[in-house]
Amino acid sequence: MKIIHSIEELRTWRATVGSVAFVPTMGNLHAGHMTLIDAARAEAENIVVSIFVNRLQFGQGEDFEVYPRTLEQDAALIAAQGGVDVIFAPDEKVLYPKVIQQYQVEPPAIQDELCGAFRPGHFRGVATVVTKLFNIVQPNVACFGKKDYQQLFVIKSMVEDLNQAVKIVAVDTGRASDGLALSSRNGYLSAEHKREATRIYYHLSRMKAAIEAGDRDYERLSAETTNDLLARGWVNVDYVEMRNALSLKPAAVSDHQLVILIAARLGHTRLIDNIEIAL
Repeated sequence: MKIIHSIEELRTWRATVGSVAFVPTMGNLHAGHMTLIDAARAEAENIVVSIFVNRLQFGQGEDFEVYPRTLEQDAALIAAQGGVDVIFAPDEKVLYPKVIQQYQVEPPAIQDELCGAFRPGHFRGVATVVTKLFNIVQPNVACFGKKDYQQLFVIKSMVEDLNQAVKIVAVDTGRASDGLALSSRNGYLSAEHKREATRIYYHLSRMKAAIEAGDRDYERLSAETTNDLLARGWVNVDYVEMRNALSLKPAAVSDHQLVILIAARLGHTRLIDNIEIAL
């Protein structure tokens, strides 16, 4: 396994190999990332994992400066997992040599909904860095987790709209045994908050069961979840939304493929999760 820091070295390596599956990450890896690597292994002869904390997708007052940079630990975890050929870990000035990225990829209106309504510019930053990484790595396949459902939707739409020659593979959310979605930001949670954080998955499962049983009062289901979380001491609930799983438009009672998405803040930590429903 190689650790490559420069674009030139990565491109030289890429020119010598066959098919490549790509797993872009911001590091501070956990078991959820390992499921992405497992999925990538089934897709191509070679695997590249990138580790880069992307300033463009962090808003003012977010945790860019303190986001964990754990390359040595991440490399050891990947080596133990096996099957990865390259870790691409560029310095910020390698990907953004002019400091300010003059040309950016602008997603459509969905970027300002759901998480985008609370993180202005976030999905522009995601789309821009992913496009840059695709241009550098030239993968045949890229694997993204479903936990960041809106991000996955933006990336899939971007690839289709810009005719990027990359197959996007959606990987199911990795979860702890108690249902908590695996996330690097879970490390910010106290032991007490980590136990409370499972309340999101409880409500996702509750609402899914209700909808599958015929309940279509989406507004009431959402309000019940919001009120319960706030009553239990959550700082705020950004949204509890039922959306069409294919278009991410607000769900209609006639829709057969749905996704319920939640974003809420517990202590200082913002958590997101979702669950899909097929009717």
